[in-house]
Amino acid sequence: MAATASVTPHTIPLLHFDGSYRDVGRQIGEACGDVIERAVAFEQELPAGRTRADQLALASRYRDLTAAAMPWLIEELNGAAEGADVDPLALFACSVEEIWYEPRTPGAGAAIDGRCSDVVARSPATADGHVLVGHNNDLSPRYRDELVAIERRVPGDPAILTIGNGIWISVGWNAAGLSLTGNELSPNDERMGIPRELQVREMLRDTSLDAMVGTALRHDRASSYNNVLASSDGGVVNVEGSATSAEMTEPDERGHLVHTNHYVCDAMLPYEGDPAYARRSAVRYARAEELLAAQADGTMTEERMREILSDHEHAPDSLCRHAQDGVAGSVTCFWCVADVTDMQITFGRGNPCDSVAQEFVFAG
Repeated sequence: MAATASVTPHTIPLLHFDGSYRDVGRQIGEACGDVIERAVAFEQELPAGRTRADQLALASRYRDLTAAAMPWLIEELNGAAEGADVDPLALFACSVEEIWYEPRTPGAGAAIDGRCSDVVARSPATADGHVLVGHNNDLSPRYRDELVAIERRVPGDPAILTIGNGIWISVGWNAAGLSLTGNELSPNDERMGIPRELQVREMLRDTSLDAMVGTALRHDRASSYNNVLASSDGGVVNVEGSATSAEMTEPDERGHLVHTNHYVCDAMLPYEGDPAYARRSAVRYARAEELLAAQADGTMTEERMREILSDHEHAPDSLCRHAQDGVAGSVTCFWCVADVTDMQITFGRGNPCDSVAQEFVFAG
């Protein structure tokens, strides 16, 4: 199926911020103030029966736990609130995804908003033995328009590149040679704890794959994404998690790994909170596996990875999702292909089949 959209006319702004956590947060808040201001004006987004005061009171419980575990992160968020001139607690509430929908229970069918596809190839699949990670991120057109890439440099931490909107992160990499992408799941065991969105920020401070996996598995997490983690030394670990359990997998014997927005590991299937959507996510999962399996060993390149991300088979449940596919509110907002071995990231706003490619390489 050929894409019909024209080339995306604008790229993702790349911003560079240096200083303490609070300094970096303040700079992000100043640069992304309009996005943050819209986010904290959340009266129309509140779950049924909950007031703004209720939401802030609930968020404060998560913030107390986060402040005790990660005071540096509260400094960064408070700096962003200062830079955007908004209430720090309201901004923190926007970072607690777990409080913005009804609790997920088995069979509840609480469809997730974030839809992502991850495709990984390493030796013997890749032409040069490198680790390649491809990612499509599907969200609302407004999110696509708000995207920004940010390079953070905080003394004592590795330099970090992230793609997201405002202070919030969808994917990231760091100068220690680590890559973090992944997919949102619908765990039915969510609880009070460290919000999953903020775990992502913490993982990007880590300097080894083992440390990053440990952060993904921290005991006090409120829930979990499916975290696709890779390192420049060739390591790849997929952490399929919930609040209380997790399974770890690695690429198969051909060097392939795929994940979309549902639980795949047998031990994690009881934690699926949206079985109806899981069946749709499985369409993308199977298609990505099919495309990888058809690739001869030793032939996978960054260009071929982008072609896989550009696949339109089975629309609207395709890897590359367009507005005309008829799914309200969800399009492919950005894509990225990372050569994790060389820490070279290629990315673009909009669909991988028709957008302008940008490139970032970590110094050294």
